[in-house]
Amino acid sequence: MPPDMREEALARLGDEKAARLRWDWEFWSRPSQLPPPGDWDIWLVLAGRGFGKTRAGAEWVRAEVDAKRASRIAIVADTAADARDVLVEGASGLLSIYPPAQKPLYEPSKRRVTFHTGATATLYSAEDPEQLRGPQHDLALADELAKWRYMQETFDQIMFGLRLGSKPRLMITTTPRPVPLIRELLAKPNVVVTRGGTRENRANLAASFWQAVHDRYAGTRLGRQELDGEVVDDVPGALWTRRVLDGCRVREDALPDFKRVVVAVDPAVTSGEEADETGIVCAALGEDGRAYVLEDASLVATPQGWASRAISTLDLRGGDALVVEVNQGGEMVAQTIRSVRPTARILEVRATRGKHVRAEPISALYEQGRVSHVGAFPDLEDQMVLMTAQGYLGDRSPDRLDALVWALTALFPNLIRPVASPPPVNAPRAPAGQHEWMNR
Repeated sequence: MPPDMREEALARLGDEKAARLRWDWEFWSRPSQLPPPGDWDIWLVLAGRGFGKTRAGAEWVRAEVDAKRASRIAIVADTAADARDVLVEGASGLLSIYPPAQKPLYEPSKRRVTFHTGATATLYSAEDPEQLRGPQHDLALADELAKWRYMQETFDQIMFGLRLGSKPRLMITTTPRPVPLIRELLAKPNVVVTRGGTRENRANLAASFWQAVHDRYAGTRLGRQELDGEVVDDVPGALWTRRVLDGCRVREDALPDFKRVVVAVDPAVTSGEEADETGIVCAALGEDGRAYVLEDASLVATPQGWASRAISTLDLRGGDALVVEVNQGGEMVAQTIRSVRPTARILEVRATRGKHVRAEPISALYEQGRVSHVGAFPDLEDQMVLMTAQGYLGDRSPDRLDALVWALTALFPNLIRPVASPPPVNAPRAPAGQHEWMNR
């Protein structure tokens, strides 16, 4: 209805009916946000950003709880913070969709939500699949599965735990990526799929958001994935494929001792909301001669912000040195880092070849099975599969990939010879021999 007619219709309802209508999801939802009919086990919602996936998932849990078809529920998100901030306390989370008289009780210390029926939901993080080992559930909601660091392991533990009740069910809401698990789910007969794009929910999105993302990404590969909800296939001739990346994953508890650890930084030229990301990737060389990608800490930030993130990542991982590209900022890059840590050990590297040329020997290391990813790094891997021998096919600069290339190049110094940048004269020197590898 036009706004004036809508206001008039609502006014005729009276306060009591209007209050009931406010919490009636079947009235407000779009058909694609309601569970499909039929005898299914898994409902997979593949949809773009802003589609309303989170609200659809929360309302599905509410409907199953209210109908007393669910009593022990698993709520699984990418991180513990996402489970709390988005799925429980968020604008479309469980606490916001119930009328005041039935509002669930949330106990953060127990990671538990208790509903008015007595049913309980426990929050889990996909960063720790072992949390799901043991507990039993009759319902599960999995949010943004394609972002999960330990995707397959966490999914497997969810399925092992869905063993209560006569018809345990799982709902998955995610922006799609062409990863093996998504493709496997699409092929299963007991999985029903709902697809949708951002445009469907445009009326409920800020006009500025829609304009910004539509102008920037409409018609691009990233737009097809993030806005239209398409599963976009690998690029022909890419230096990395999803198959290769999925085959190189290891768990953190299976890592060897490390000979050295570096954090590579590819600084953004500018800062602000429209700036490119600063790529920050940590990698280590194991005693077994293999490289292990430990963390992607990339972000959009001011120079002080990315320098602080790089130093904190170095400290967290017990790193030996920072590998920093200085093409864009020259001496200012090292000075920015030393404003945070005056004694930082820095390898300054300068690009003399194109990004795709520098990436080729690194992709060969992956093909040879000499590099492992500790879990998944979805944003980094999205850039990797868009790099070809002819250049990068993404929409923005591949800053995360650049940082990865520099980190692995430093760990395999026969590929390139970076020159070490010594600390200031008045800074403490490292013991002799400790950083000999950096001067090769």
